[in-house]
Amino acid sequence: MTKRKLCAIIELQKGVVPMAETQKERLMRILGVSAEEADQIIADDKAIDKGQKMSFDISKEKEKETRKYRQVSKQPTVYQFKQKKERKPNELKREIIDDLFTFLCEQYPEVAKTGNIANIENYIDFTIDGKTFTINLTQHRAGWTREKKEG
Repeated sequence: MTKRKLCAIIELQKGVVPMAETQKERLMRILGVSAEEADQIIADDKAIDKGQKMSFDISKEKEKETRKYRQVSKQPTVYQFKQKKERKPNELKREIIDDLFTFLCEQYPEVAKTGNIANIENYIDFTIDGKTFTINLTQHRAGWTREKKEG
């Protein structure tokens, strides 16, 4: 007995598959099928590789239905950015600015010519005796005091 044959026998006893095993033998061993079934599996694989229709393929209607689920949406993501809230007008501040401007016009006739309300809720710009002034009206939040906090 040659060394090569002896190694092949030992490999078979250990369960090691020899290198010369064919695809058919491998299918028979792994799947536990007969030689005819292994031949059929190999023939089906070759037909599928060539793109032939098989008996177990799905119908055209089901193919259209599955295509619908396989397609990925090409539409870009639309982001909804929050719009800035439109601020409610502060009617009290408007009235105060208007009253202050009317008072200044009554006290200093020059203000009626040179003065203007720069911002209807915040500023009055005016000139008296060639000097320019601005009045800024600020409404503080509840609980605000002028007292300085000791740090």
